[in-house]
Amino acid sequence: MIAMMLAHTARDLLAHGANDIAQAVLAAEPTPAPRTGINTDGVVEFIATKIAPILLAVLGVIFISRAGKGEMSRVLTSSAIAIVGLAFIAGAATLFFVGESLINLIFE
Repeated sequence: MIAMMLAHTARDLLAHGANDIAQAVLAAEPTPAPRTGINTDGVVEFIATKIAPILLAVLGVIFISRAGKGEMSRVLTSSAIAIVGLAFIAGAATLFFVGESLINLIFE
């Protein structure tokens, strides 16, 4: 809003011959900062909402098909491995979100 008002004021000043003042007003107009880096929050949200449910569904189908064949020991082993893997993923996600506060706590 303010940037638009400044631009209109600068155009009015240019129309009336006040070039120095108009250039000062245009120079004061803020420019948006360029986006740099990777949107890590968006990446984590995408993985948590799109990829993880699909992987869990695939694991569920595999477990059900093995259980239907009577391979209960393999189902239990695979389930235990999947639970341990999810625990590691949950631990990594926890460190991702609270890692900075842990570092500040340790190194202060």
